[in-house]
Amino acid sequence: MTMWQLSDLAPLLSEHDGWQVELQGQALLIRNEDNIEAFLAVSGEQILVEVVLFDAAQVKDTDALNAEILRTHKMFPLSTIGLNNINGNDYYIAFGSLSSQSKAESVVIEVATLFRNVEAFIDLYQDYFKEQTA
Repeated sequence: MTMWQLSDLAPLLSEHDGWQVELQGQALLIRNEDNIEAFLAVSGEQILVEVVLFDAAQVKDTDALNAEILRTHKMFPLSTIGLNNINGNDYYIAFGSLSSQSKAESVVIEVATLFRNVEAFIDLYQDYFKEQTA
């Protein structure tokens, strides 16, 4: 079985209704109909797909949120939450990974599931966000 390359994945993912796909450096940017952006990269034997959820600076109590995430993230199939440092700021991200030898259908399911889970993650954890001031 051959391993996926970005050049093969771009047309495959572009076929999905409502998704826009473009090459951005060493990753694909996939935008869905709700304007959620996912980044997909192929690294060796793994495909990684991730979405930035929110800036850690928006969280009023990161210890409490992190404990809640550890208790609840298993409720969401195929997705996990982590922290990434982007330009010196920490961001909570949702991500999924699969083998770079996965079937085409599995890659599409992974991305679609991640998009679905993003809204659920934000809804579930919104009580941990700081109050927004106008």
